[in-house]
Amino acid sequence: MAKSKKRTPAPKTAVAQDKPTTLKDLLSSDVLEKLKAQADEAKAAEAAVKEQERQQAEEARQAEQKRRDNDFEYLLNNSAMDWKKHK
Repeated sequence: MAKSKKRTPAPKTAVAQDKPTTLKDLLSSDVLEKLKAQADEAKAAEAAVKEQERQQAEEARQAEQKRRDNDFEYLLNNSAMDWKKHK
């Protein structure tokens, strides 16, 4: 049985040179910075909208809870029936 020789892989420098150019490579740095700033502004605006929606949902939940606290039927149906601990 003969030993097979291990083949050495070809250098990858030729593969690196054959990479296609990307849009990032083609754009100038000032245009790239403007795009990054615009993306950051969009993310900040989206975060502000989500925070606003969360606050509105919290206010709606609190208003519903306040309405329920004034509703005798709701309180009676959802209260514990163990009145002995309140003597």
